[in-house]
Amino acid sequence: MNKPLADRVRPRTLADVVGQAHLLGEGRLLRRAIEGGRIGNMIFYGPSGTGKTTVANIAASLTDKRFFKLNATNAGVGDIKEVISQVGGFSGQKGILLYLDEIQNFNKKQQQSLLEVIETGDVTLIASTTENPYFYVYNAILSRSTVFEFKPLDAVDIKKAVLRAAEVIKKDFPENKIVIDKDSVAHLAAMANGDVRRAMNALELCVYTAVPNKKKEIVVDLALAQEASQKKAMTYDKLGDNHYDILSAFQKSIRGSDPDAAVHYLARLVAADDLQSICRRLMVIACEDIGMAFPTAVSVVKSCVDCAFQLGFPEARIPLAQAVIFLATLPKSNSAICAIDAALADFASGAAGEVPDHLRDAHYGGAKKLGRGESYRYPHDYPNNYIPQQYLPDNLKDKKYYSPQANKYEENLREYWAKILTKS
Repeated sequence: MNKPLADRVRPRTLADVVGQAHLLGEGRLLRRAIEGGRIGNMIFYGPSGTGKTTVANIAASLTDKRFFKLNATNAGVGDIKEVISQVGGFSGQKGILLYLDEIQNFNKKQQQSLLEVIETGDVTLIASTTENPYFYVYNAILSRSTVFEFKPLDAVDIKKAVLRAAEVIKKDFPENKIVIDKDSVAHLAAMANGDVRRAMNALELCVYTAVPNKKKEIVVDLALAQEASQKKAMTYDKLGDNHYDILSAFQKSIRGSDPDAAVHYLARLVAADDLQSICRRLMVIACEDIGMAFPTAVSVVKSCVDCAFQLGFPEARIPLAQAVIFLATLPKSNSAICAIDAALADFASGAAGEVPDHLRDAHYGGAKKLGRGESYRYPHDYPNNYIPQQYLPDNLKDKKYYSPQANKYEENLREYWAKILTKS
């Protein structure tokens, strides 16, 4: 009974694993590899509680290799060397299977210590990580492994696991009848937010803290389930991969003019109290995605951002929502970011060129002798404050960085300059 419920109900066969049909469904690659005992180096990537460790354990049980398990949060190079020392020994004659949990906590040197043995096949590595392996796993290990992404479980799958766990936990109370109503099961499944272990822990808390009634029944109802699970679990880490996924979806929803999706992702960020990231991203969006289509958008958003910082949460959600809906429903233009990035690309490629002499500083003695500023024409001395002259370096004199896009403001700009240039 001291063993956590999540470990006691851990599936022993692939058929008992809930969810991950894209990996473990009939005929899927990972399932075929495990059932056939043809296990190569693998990296299991996904949120906590989605079955990575369970599948690794099942894979180990179906191979004749000697199995070792390490957790990178408390293991080191010495532990890896100890595993490697078993290669070629009596117990490791058929090879070694190493399951390395949380590999993102190993630095480059620690990960490199595995390279030689996984390349020769003496050690087969199954590593798991909650962070994007393409950011945290050494490239040489990535190139020798297959990455399998585990998805958050949906409520239907978690419900199956909760019902299975309910049958197991009932055996702990032979003198009591355990009554778990369907509403509480549905609530625990929904509030786990894709993490089956979280649902198990909440169920365990419900049963072990409930007081038996006069009929010696331990009743887990919706009220108790709500108390045990409290706030819905959030998969969010301000320093993790998921942080950037949510911010990316947030900006892309605004850019795509979908106010409903944009408010949804704003809610996730608000629930995580991530005011700094929200405000920074809104300012970027106002300039990058709205830009010249509505140039004053940045002023409106700046006002909302200032207001949010002054208010703090929870009231800050209101001006933030106003800014998000405002930006999502405005016309869009990326002409500004395209212009500056194109100019930066020219500079980076060495195509900057010399500043034309007539544009150079002429406010010093000897400037005229150098030919500085002599042929410069002051635009305000001419009609419409404009006179044609070359501003770009000679090698870029015909370059166009800014191209007005199809929105009301920039169309008006285009028409205005077409008239001015015709008259000049």
